[in-house]
Amino acid sequence: MATTADLRNGLVIEHKNDLYKVVEYQHVKPGKGGAFVRTKLKNVKTGRVIDETWNSGEKIEIVKMIRKSIQFLYSGGDEYHFMDNEDYDQFTLPKEVLEDYLPYMLENMTMESLVREDDGSLVDIAFPPSVVLEVTEAHDAARGDSAGPVSKPVKVETGYELLVPPFIKQGEKIRIDTETGKYMERA
Repeated sequence: MATTADLRNGLVIEHKNDLYKVVEYQHVKPGKGGAFVRTKLKNVKTGRVIDETWNSGEKIEIVKMIRKSIQFLYSGGDEYHFMDNEDYDQFTLPKEVLEDYLPYMLENMTMESLVREDDGSLVDIAFPPSVVLEVTEAHDAARGDSAGPVSKPVKVETGYELLVPPFIKQGEKIRIDTETGKYMERA
């Protein structure tokens, strides 16, 4: 069995009879008393985030995961339909689970899912760290306004709006960081 020393971001653990993904962790060693680990855990099913604190060295149960390739097919209402690329099984996920990724998701997009090794049930989506999307709306930047860092708002094919450098034009493809939602580079 693992201990709190094994915690890291993205790890899925079983805690209070539910599955949680470690969003953030911090090892704290105060001047007085024993060390402890402070974490933010996101419930895999509901998306609710809780704060949890453990004494250093306390036992935790890590869930062993397998990565499987999946494809986003389409959305219908508050449900999003996916297909397993290995056995072609289709499944749905609620909007709450995918909330962070919705601005970047396109139909037929391929990504990875995290599946429990012991029973094969879907636990989470491993979304790519960056995506390439086409700019659908971009206005010309104001000329001569270069006193500070210059950027202009654009809209990409998913409807997401972000700030980009003034040289980006409509129809170009750009790479977007899915963690921060910011422009990275031309694709």
